[in-house]
Amino acid sequence: MQLKIMPKKKRLSAGRVPLILFLCQMISALDVPLDLVQPPTIIQQSPKDYIIDPRENIVIQCEAKGKPPPSFSWTRNGTHFDIDKDPLVTMKTGSGTLVINIMSEGKAETYEGVYQCTARNERGAAISNNIVVRPSRSPLWTKEKLEPITLRSGQSLVLPCRPPIGLPPAIIFWMDNSFQRLPQSERVSQGLNGDLYFSNVLPEDSREDYICYARFNHTQTIQQKQPISVKVILVDELNDTIAANLSDTEVYGAKSNRERPPTFLTPEGNASNKEELRGNVLSLECIAEGLPTPIIYWIKEDGTLPINRTFYRNFQKTLQIIQVSEADSGKYQCIAKNALGVIHHTISVTVKAAPYWIMAPQNLVLSPGEDGALICRANGNPKPRISWLSNGVPIEIAPDDPSRKISGDTIIFSSVQERSSAVYQCNASNEYGYLLGNAFVNVLAEPPRILTSANTLYQVIANRPALLDCAFFGSPLPTIEWFKGTKGSALREDTYVLHENGTLEIPVAQKDSTGTYTCVARNKLGMAKNEVHLEIKDPTRIIKQPEYAVVQRGSTVSFECKVKHDHTLIPTVIWLKDNGELPSDGRFTIDKDHLVVADVSDNDGGTYTCVANTTLDNVSASAVLSVVAPTPTPAPIYDVPNPPFDLELTDQLDKSVQLSWTPGDDNNSPITKFIIEYEDAMHEAGLWRHQTEVPGTQTTAQLKLSPYVNYSFRVMAENSLGRSLPSEASEQYLTKAAEPDKNPMTVEGLGSEPDNLVITWQPLNGFESNGPGLQYKVSWRQKDGDDEWTSVVVANVSKYIVSGTPTFVPYLIKVQALNDVGFAPEPAVVMGHSGEDLPMVAPGNVHVTVVNSTLAEVHWDPVPLKSVRGHLQGYRIYYWTDQNSSKRNRRHIEKKILTFQGSKTHGMLPGLEPFSHYTLNIRVINGKGEGPASPDRVFHTPEGVPSAPSSLKIVNPTLDSLTLEWDPPSHPNGILTEYTLKYQPINSTHELGPLVDLKIPANKTRWTLKNLNFSTRYKFYFYAQTSAGSGSQITEEAVTTVDEAMASRQVDIATQGWFIGLMCAVALLILILLIVCFIRRNKGGKYPVKEKEDAHADPEIQPMKEDDGTFGEYSDAEDHKPLKKGSRTPSDRTVKKEDSDDSLVDYGEGVNGQFNEDGSFIGQYSGKKEKEPAEGNESSEAPSPVNAMNSFV
Repeated sequence: MQLKIMPKKKRLSAGRVPLILFLCQMISALDVPLDLVQPPTIIQQSPKDYIIDPRENIVIQCEAKGKPPPSFSWTRNGTHFDIDKDPLVTMKTGSGTLVINIMSEGKAETYEGVYQCTARNERGAAISNNIVVRPSRSPLWTKEKLEPITLRSGQSLVLPCRPPIGLPPAIIFWMDNSFQRLPQSERVSQGLNGDLYFSNVLPEDSREDYICYARFNHTQTIQQKQPISVKVILVDELNDTIAANLSDTEVYGAKSNRERPPTFLTPEGNASNKEELRGNVLSLECIAEGLPTPIIYWIKEDGTLPINRTFYRNFQKTLQIIQVSEADSGKYQCIAKNALGVIHHTISVTVKAAPYWIMAPQNLVLSPGEDGALICRANGNPKPRISWLSNGVPIEIAPDDPSRKISGDTIIFSSVQERSSAVYQCNASNEYGYLLGNAFVNVLAEPPRILTSANTLYQVIANRPALLDCAFFGSPLPTIEWFKGTKGSALREDTYVLHENGTLEIPVAQKDSTGTYTCVARNKLGMAKNEVHLEIKDPTRIIKQPEYAVVQRGSTVSFECKVKHDHTLIPTVIWLKDNGELPSDGRFTIDKDHLVVADVSDNDGGTYTCVANTTLDNVSASAVLSVVAPTPTPAPIYDVPNPPFDLELTDQLDKSVQLSWTPGDDNNSPITKFIIEYEDAMHEAGLWRHQTEVPGTQTTAQLKLSPYVNYSFRVMAENSLGRSLPSEASEQYLTKAAEPDKNPMTVEGLGSEPDNLVITWQPLNGFESNGPGLQYKVSWRQKDGDDEWTSVVVANVSKYIVSGTPTFVPYLIKVQALNDVGFAPEPAVVMGHSGEDLPMVAPGNVHVTVVNSTLAEVHWDPVPLKSVRGHLQGYRIYYWTDQNSSKRNRRHIEKKILTFQGSKTHGMLPGLEPFSHYTLNIRVINGKGEGPASPDRVFHTPEGVPSAPSSLKIVNPTLDSLTLEWDPPSHPNGILTEYTLKYQPINSTHELGPLVDLKIPANKTRWTLKNLNFSTRYKFYFYAQTSAGSGSQITEEAVTTVDEAMASRQVDIATQGWFIGLMCAVALLILILLIVCFIRRNKGGKYPVKEKEDAHADPEIQPMKEDDGTFGEYSDAEDHKPLKKGSRTPSDRTVKKEDSDDSLVDYGEGVNGQFNEDGSFIGQYSGKKEKEPAEGNESSEAPSPVNAMNSFV
């Protein structure tokens, strides 16, 4: 007989039956407490295919639990493995784990084999899987000589790798001598077999260090193939090289880099087969050559590729499907395409399966006399064979047990006894592998016990499921019952779900779910109970989400994320970019609720997500940042998307419907989201409201609906450039009517008159009415009375007036919505007041304390609250000064008002005028107005310091006196006692002289200062005084006059006529002398000296010109200029008088300085008479104005 397993959970019926779960007498995967007798259970073991590192000790794991604690034994290659005979093998204490010490001696290869562990106690024996132990291998490449490869540009190329076979297989990659990975692309890529494929070669592919590496991860070693040299030659370069060695008849016009259609480098042919095991990764590969480089596409001929499990690798040359299953069998086609053609290759995929569990055998705990069953169901391709073992022995040769019966994949137990306890093994095997499952049958008689800790506190977010644990054990299996509260009443509501493991589930926990829950377990041997506690917390919400932003490069952008959470939970807020951490860049700053990105770059574009976490929940919100160039560049034209179309409504339910659509063209900018809007044709025809938004990759949406709404929907698409036009409206869908699910908001009660109460509320709109016949039930009663609620049902209005109420009495108010279907939930109660009236009593005991000349403090007694007859808003003080009442009508006296909020009983009056008479009174104020005034109180302010004199003028200045006139202060603030005048002289450098202090009687408005200095500036400081002190000063400056006689003696000489004439004559004389000096200088530059030289007859002095026998004329040593015309001497060698007047003799010592190259000149002229002093300073240099001026100094 086959027994049925209890369902995962049982929903309580809607009746009044107590919340009790009667579980069947057999339960699967029961965890028996370790203090009870039980057969062994293996809890940890090494993997079936166990590859070890030959450089480390071998550890083969086998851990088990049971009571009594189990003993362990091992088999190796099917025979008993006696660990005591091998000194290198030890077993861990209290465990079955073997440790083989090969690091000191021995080799790993010695211990290769198939190992199996057995854990045994008095109740049975459990066995492990067959553990195949093999040492890892990382062999070297076989030595080979690799010839350099030379080929023409555009040809295809395959560089073989052929790595050595290791265990486990090596990971292949290509690098150069610098250990840099070789770049790969659609043109150059590595195949699954490790070879490097070139669809076509280019000159830049030339290099001498193409090296294939094999990494063996298990031993952390890398093996290297010999480098491969590749040289790519251009067609023209190839022709030039070969043409030098061939005749002119050879032709090299054929283009080695000519374009050609694709052909497959791997796999070969038009079709191939591939077999893969279920659960593995299916990898299909197609690599093509051609020029231009082909592009690879993939399709499944008899179906579609699984969306969530399909990945493209190696530039789409490899198709991978993860978690492959039998449904993935079929024909897959790869397509290689370039501008010159298309080719196809079909790969037939067959998915086989090693055995896998459909229902693994589970432990059974039975009480004496009970029935039960072990079920072992597995599947595979081909179908696996099922065999049973008992305590590690094939069941066919195991000791007979009359309580069991084998029926294929099931063992049925009837009326078990304690001797029926055993461990059973189920083996499911086919050609691709096997499964081995241990399950015990433990016959026990135990009263109930609850394993969940007492008084466990569960905290759950509102409107989420709450799961209260009640882990239990007992044999026979106990029944479970739950109670809530201290009264012990059984749970009878149909909103609870009870699971077979005793867990109580509240599918939607509310605030009223908070409390203490009691779990009770009973069987025929006894009863146990346990209390747990449940708290419901408010959900964490993001009330201000980050918003989509488009910013220019280099600018700053800010995202806001404001979080609201339960006050007992502490949230943490983190920001992510593209679901990863923010860049570690100082441009990213997080300040309270904001993320700020400064100096935005193109790399900053992406999706920014704000995540708020508490210990119980987390919420997130995202926004996309698009970075654009400061100035748009002419590029392909982008635009907002075209509108979606083909809207369709399906799965139409009372409160939900599914909407699907077809996207329009995205106009070169991907669609980021779809916006769905609705129209309520019944209540707001023509008005479209926002319904929801979905990502741009989604074309369906499940929409939540409200009752009694005639819906139409439309969809808009949005990309980075904006939002599309709306789609055409969908068909209309009218939802059923229902009772209102909410009540009016903003309920208030305020009286407009002393004897009424005006109840107002914000009415529901048509969309919120949920049905026809919307009305409101208005209820009220006095808060402090014992009256019953008074109610009235009104139409769809927003106000109801209750008349005949006492003045200003608190009322409790509630407003409930209803329609033709029923009432809304019970409304919240708010408090209001009937109308206010004017206060009846004036404040008493008013007294004033004068603080100083401008400040007074007022005190009063509060009025009784009952006399206020409304909301006390405060006290208002009226005060005024009557010192000028004689000048104006008292009815027009200007009163000042100062209001003190609340129930204050004192206040300060600032800004008073000194030396004034004031009157004040006080009134209480409420929402209706002011009450009566208190009796007037009079007070006086003392004298204060005066203001500055109104004006100060200096009149009638003389040589030694100044007269001051002034006007008294505009605000004397008391009785003036005197004026103080201070003054001091100011010299021409603005330095101040000694200060003179002078007191002037208060009745004066004019004062003359005498005995002052003439022509002197004075600064004056002037202020008034009262008995309270000195006031502000006024300042002024003035100058005494100048003595006329002295002024005439001090007339500036520069203004006299004779002086001006003298200066002009001097200037003219200087000019004449300059001209004369200049003329004489030009004449004296050249001198005839023939006669002088003849007298000396110096043989070294010869005529300089042979044509006429005369000497050349000397010129100034500094000039070296040719002689001017007319300066030569006469032919008779005589010197005229007018010419000798300006001879070298006249220049005295000046000649010595000019003609120091010949000593004869020094002897001839040194004794001559000097010029007069006026001319003695002349030199042989050309005269200058500066020299001329110096001669007059």
